[in-house]
Amino acid sequence: MAKRRAASLLLCLALVPLSASAQTYPTRAVRLMVPFPPGGATDIVGRLVAAKMQELWGQPVLIENKPGAGTVVGTEYVAKSAPDGYTLGFVVTAYVINPSLRSDLPYNTLKDLTGVTQVSVQHLVMAANPSLPANNIPELIALAKKEPGKLAYATPGSGTAMHLSVELLKTTSGIDLVHVPYKGGAPAQQDVISGQVPILMDVLYAVQPLIKSGKIKVLALLSPARTPDSPEYPVVSESVPGVSALSLVGIVVPAATPRDLVNRISADIARQVKSSDLTERMKQQGMEPIGSTPGEFDALIRAEIEKWAKVVKASGAKVD
Repeated sequence: MAKRRAASLLLCLALVPLSASAQTYPTRAVRLMVPFPPGGATDIVGRLVAAKMQELWGQPVLIENKPGAGTVVGTEYVAKSAPDGYTLGFVVTAYVINPSLRSDLPYNTLKDLTGVTQVSVQHLVMAANPSLPANNIPELIALAKKEPGKLAYATPGSGTAMHLSVELLKTTSGIDLVHVPYKGGAPAQQDVISGQVPILMDVLYAVQPLIKSGKIKVLALLSPARTPDSPEYPVVSESVPGVSALSLVGIVVPAATPRDLVNRISADIARQVKSSDLTERMKQQGMEPIGSTPGEFDALIRAEIEKWAKVVKASGAKVD
């Protein structure tokens, strides 16, 4: 009995500092890793969230851009950081695709990291340089079948939702498009604008200014159905049933981060995502704010890993 009391006392004492740290968090600058260069879609939402959390927490929230290897470089940085809540990592759909696409990941997605909150969902768009003869998906398919292996498409990186959604389109429609991966959306956009690559796959809100200025044209969205905010844009599934995808954005931390601290960070960020001026700013950018709990985000991560594993297997997609 005495041993049990002693063990219980030690457990309680061990938990006190964690609760205290969660209550006083943060007491210094927080780093928020974005796995792409500045200027792209994920960087935009990262800076919106960082600015709002800095306002709420009263401590600097510093963006650290760590692009490379289809978000693996940045995610590894987070996985191997101290589990103290001071290094948060932005992740996108590549996070749930990489486990089945890359056999040499330097971390275990489900064991080394844990979800904090899903920040948003956003629509993907297949766009093109205005000089491309095709103006919609049926015309693109016809052109690709006429010139197999000659049309290229740019994405923010291998293993992203943009990459795999086109691979799914290729498999389903029987066409051959060449993937040209970049280290982020901004450089991919520039090469499509200049005509070096004819087709672009990116997040819709990140390229809206380019669409409005006529620098690129929309072929279709990858959404399951036409969006209420942009009903004029067709979706791929109208021409090729079964082909659709959305991009998720969320925040993760090292798995060893104390659970009460994860819950505290999640609650703070989710509250701002769902019910503050950040909510409207995100909607204006074309994002759908979510603000899920850690448990909800972890469940989504597991489900998405299973879903994309089937796409990778069916398409035979490989890392470029």
